[in-house]
Amino acid sequence: MGRLDQKVAIVTGAGQGVGRGIALAMAKEGARIVVAGRNTTTCPAVVAELRALGASAVFAPCDVTHKPDVGKTIKAAVEAFGTVDILVNNAHSTRKVYAPFLEWTDEALQEQMNSSYMASVWFMQQSFPYLKVRGGSIINIASGVGHLGAAGYLGYAACKEAQRVATRVAAREWGQFKIRANTICPIADSPPIQTISERPEEGFGELLKQIALGRVGSCEHEIGRTAVFLASPDGAYITGHTIHVDGGYVMDSGH
Repeated sequence: MGRLDQKVAIVTGAGQGVGRGIALAMAKEGARIVVAGRNTTTCPAVVAELRALGASAVFAPCDVTHKPDVGKTIKAAVEAFGTVDILVNNAHSTRKVYAPFLEWTDEALQEQMNSSYMASVWFMQQSFPYLKVRGGSIINIASGVGHLGAAGYLGYAACKEAQRVATRVAAREWGQFKIRANTICPIADSPPIQTISERPEEGFGELLKQIALGRVGSCEHEIGRTAVFLASPDGAYITGHTIHVDGGYVMDSGH
């Protein structure tokens, strides 16, 4: 038996990187996966990969910045598997993540907010009726650069911190329904990190120096398995927290 046997998980942005890693890790623990995303090539490929493992999986086309798509994705999950037990808000626009403070336009700031904070809130609100039936787990993927206020990440850092706040508010309000909400801040071998590593001006070398373990993590084996833990009975008494799965990039300040 897997730790997530028969649980139904929606994973947004699951066509690559952290989303794919979480989908794989959860499927290997028995979860039924809704692979949600815009990419009509990579997302179906992940579905095929999950099915090859013997898992149940479906593709739900979804642009998380488009609110009607959120409802359609939840409807697809319910039609395929009957409910929603686990919600992983991972999708995020990477069109413009890094820029000096003065170069951030209103449009770019709003795009970041829509693709992370607003999308997470929409998914949380619309999945609530299903999550509360037998208790559920919400896992929002944020970032240590928000926690630290890293230079160059004004829009990205702000929306990720807003997402962390939404997570804590949901944890406070929905604990009575046995719904748990937590945040993971990862550093992993995802396409965005790979892109940053190819752009010296974005400070990847300096980032690596700040990671105590001196490497980036695995999307599946480290980020995915942490998500499995939070969604499983092993994490049943954890809610409202941020877990930095980042090799020691962000450390507890003691406050």
